[in-house]
Amino acid sequence: MFTADELRQRFAHTVLPADPTAVIEYPGSRHWPESLQQQLRATLVPAGVLIPVFDRPDSEHGLSLLLTQRAADLKHHAGQVSFPGGRMESGDANVGVTALRETQEEVGISIDLVSVIGFLQPMPTITGYAVTPVVGLIEASVEPVPDHKEVDFAFEVPLSFLLQPGNQRLVQRELHGRSFPMVEFHYSGHRIWGATAMMILEFVKILKN
Repeated sequence: MFTADELRQRFAHTVLPADPTAVIEYPGSRHWPESLQQQLRATLVPAGVLIPVFDRPDSEHGLSLLLTQRAADLKHHAGQVSFPGGRMESGDANVGVTALRETQEEVGISIDLVSVIGFLQPMPTITGYAVTPVVGLIEASVEPVPDHKEVDFAFEVPLSFLLQPGNQRLVQRELHGRSFPMVEFHYSGHRIWGATAMMILEFVKILKN
């Protein structure tokens, strides 16, 4: 079981990407249809999400990740499970600020209550965004307060659950008329898939290296 200090050590080498649109390539994406590859290579809109890690040393799980169930009437990713975040705005100094601002707006966690410890590389989404995940530690006493215009509810997933390879479900997903293997996580009735699942896989990869 990882501690908060060990998490800090694992992410100590990571830095905020200088270019928030310089996205990584998804594993196996070279075999995707050309139309989908072009979509992921198109001009992408910078966005940031926070991977909020709650430090609960007195619980049986220790560390856990906070996720949200997005409101059903949103324009993008409606009803999906995701990390709090959104598109970069002109007043944001960088995409890291975007992630923190959006987190405060969506789940009521003040910027000064998040200890940023690391970053993942930007990831493309099929909805046209380049999303930079920011990793932040949050003390156990902090209570999320979802803004129901954007978030139906928030929930936590133990880090120990996400670290177990047996909890990664390989499923087939239809994209642009073809079927592709994708990893999902299913926890306590919640389906975590798509870009959010990919972010978790990248997060786990850093912890295990």
